Amino acid sequence: MFFDQYIFGGVIASLLAVAFLWTLRSTKKREDKYSQEDDVSGVTTTSPVGECRSDVTDSDVIIVGAGVAGAALAHTLGKDGRRVHVIERDLTEPDRIVGELLQPGGYLKLIDLGLEDCVENIDAQRVFGYALFKDGKNTKLSYPLEKFHDDVSGRGFHNGRFIQRMREKASSLPNVQLEQGAVTSLVEENGIIKGVRYKTKAGKELCAYAPLTIVCDGCFSNLRRSLCTPKIDQPSCFVGLVLENCELPYENHGHVVLGDPSPILFYPISSTEVRCLVDVPGEKVPSVANGELAKYLTTVVAPQIPPQLYNAFVAAIDKGNIKSMPNKSMPAAPLPKPGALLMGDAFNMRHPLTGGGMTVALADIVLLRDLLRPLKDLNDAPNLCRYLESFYTLRKPVASTINTLAGALYKVFRASPDQARKEMRQACFDYLSLGGIFSNGPISLLSGLNPKPLSLVLHFFAVAIFGVGRLLLPFPSPKRLWIGARLISGASGIIFPIIKAEGVRKMFFPAIVPAYYRVPPVKS
Repeated sequence: MFFDQYIFGGVIASLLAVAFLWTLRSTKKREDKYSQEDDVSGVTTTSPVGECRSDVTDSDVIIVGAGVAGAALAHTLGKDGRRVHVIERDLTEPDRIVGELLQPGGYLKLIDLGLEDCVENIDAQRVFGYALFKDGKNTKLSYPLEKFHDDVSGRGFHNGRFIQRMREKASSLPNVQLEQGAVTSLVEENGIIKGVRYKTKAGKELCAYAPLTIVCDGCFSNLRRSLCTPKIDQPSCFVGLVLENCELPYENHGHVVLGDPSPILFYPISSTEVRCLVDVPGEKVPSVANGELAKYLTTVVAPQIPPQLYNAFVAAIDKGNIKSMPNKSMPAAPLPKPGALLMGDAFNMRHPLTGGGMTVALADIVLLRDLLRPLKDLNDAPNLCRYLESFYTLRKPVASTINTLAGALYKVFRASPDQARKEMRQACFDYLSLGGIFSNGPISLLSGLNPKPLSLVLHFFAVAIFGVGRLLLPFPSPKRLWIGARLISGASGIIFPIIKAEGVRKMFFPAIVPAYYRVPPVKS
């Protein structure tokens, strides 16, 4: 049986029209369920420039944060001749459990930025695809890399090592200054962001000024409220362990176990280490102090993982180096303000299940670099702000595809007592197991190699229709018809709210948005 994704175009288009209108109405009532950011610091300070002493006045760009986005951006703008001042809270090597898997699409952007050598000499491991496990069955899903150079693949590594390599490369440029300090607020004058107020490592309070301030201070940003309207959802937490000296069932592949209650991930981060991330639904994880988390991992999670990894998993629990981190999603909702721009996880987040965060950030940097290159002078803040509104439109097709896929897959992969959701989960596993176009299309989306919104929607509803077909064959029954109808309805209820939050026009029809055609301002 062979069919192309476009055979279903007519059927799916009809379903989309009806389901989307229904979902827009029903989801309006759910918007208040998005949690708001807890941070109350970082408000914009409106004050005359002279009230704050500054030792730094000759920068073209200030970058707040030197994580993946901030460090890559600093090197990129510095290489283009900009004078860049980077202020980072902590310049020691980070120790995080996420940001350790770079998809092939992200690696291509790394090459475009001239940063591909940052994955060298950190014991990074090549990743060629995924293996999916469910109820004792498994299937291998390889990245479609045939059209690319041999070096193109995913990369698994220690996040801190990768960031330090990029920081070193950025600071090696003579026009890039990397400073340790805690930015407390943006400095605003007459409605224009002039710079930042920060405390140095020695505790001295200073201000730094530049025509353009770019905020990249991560998922816990204390400055985002000044530059966007955050609607943050936290569906789950990741519990992270490092498995040592074990072999994955499929070498050089990420592994996703469709467990109960939610997915479990494994992927290599060095030649001797495998990262394990256990998704725990809700905003809190069981207590580490009283042993509840270790018990949960041993009794609930361990029996579900592949046998080849069981002993290493239990040993990692016994070792006790267990970390956790909240999984947040936040659609991009910018409030353009002259003199400032928001990027990275401070601006836009998605569930980290698919490892797409770094790909989105690097794609945004490539886009911003290309937008800024024609500009010799950044001092015309109002016109620059108007021009950079095109950034928010041009980034949408790539960013929203990866964001939507991450949110939709997480909801599909979570276990549910609802029979329709169970059928959707099984249909997704079986659809991907078919191979060929059925796996290559979704994996191209996930890997960032072909991030097209329409392709995402077509494949998502192809999975739903495939699931309905399984229910109705060989003979339909009233019960199966009802489950099939609920499966389509449930699929619509999963994907359309995410698309609505991302923005339908910018995601599917960016060319009809006026900002799409903005040209660089010419200073009179």
